[in-house]
Amino acid sequence: QVQLVESGGGLVQAGASLRLSCEASGLTFSRYTTAWFRQAPGKEREFVAAIFRSYGRAYYADSAKGRFTISRDNSKSTVYLQMNSLKPEDTAVYYCAADAGLILSSLQNPDQYDYWGQGTEVTVSS
Repeated sequence: QVQLVESGGGLVQAGASLRLSCEASGLTFSRYTTAWFRQAPGKEREFVAAIFRSYGRAYYADSAKGRFTISRDNSKSTVYLQMNSLKPEDTAVYYCAADAGLILSSLQNPDQYDYWGQGTEVTVSS
């Protein structure tokens, strides 16, 4: 079965960096668009970044532009999220997601993704 396993979360101070990883199994990773979402306590799950399967173009939420970088290594079936200059408002559980049939207009909609990881917690202290 398909599994997405996130890692790399933790407790850091504001201004620090973290790199999240999400390793996929049970699917042909190169055929899937992958994304990162996050959910803070009491809030809805929100889009952070996505990277297309075919040509690797990346898209970011406004809150992530200039600070976060999404990348993928198809040989390792892994997608990464490099997060720099972290802020307390970045505190959330971060989830990776994957889907084979997304188009640009669907990237930010969590309901469009077929597969999800269990999440990794990121806490940024001020």
